[in-house]
Amino acid sequence: MNILLDTCSVLWFLAGDEKMSMHSRDIILNTENTIYVSIATIWEVAIKLSINKLSFNGGINGFVEALNVEDFSLLEISAEHTKAVASLPFIHRDPFDRMLIAQVMTEGMPIMTTDSEILKYDINPI
Repeated sequence: MNILLDTCSVLWFLAGDEKMSMHSRDIILNTENTIYVSIATIWEVAIKLSINKLSFNGGINGFVEALNVEDFSLLEISAEHTKAVASLPFIHRDPFDRMLIAQVMTEGMPIMTTDSEILKYDINPI
């Protein structure tokens, strides 16, 4: 199964944070699943690192390297994804999360998230 991780899920997984359930961790570690991280997530992390709202060992380079070590696939932002953002109901105000929502709707894949605002959309959450 193809699965997109939201930003918190990626960060919690990489940090071994207890906020992530064992069930979610098992889904990510299941080699039958292809785990995707959106370019929007890398962009969001880069911004948060640059304004000191987040720290990650090695900065943005360390973050991208950690994604490579975990063999996560990158989900590029396409014109179709961008057009889908325009048609989303304005429930969630965060532009990065709106892109993730548009991506999973366009790609037909589930998203791993605990964000209550993302869960208000007609998506397939994990």
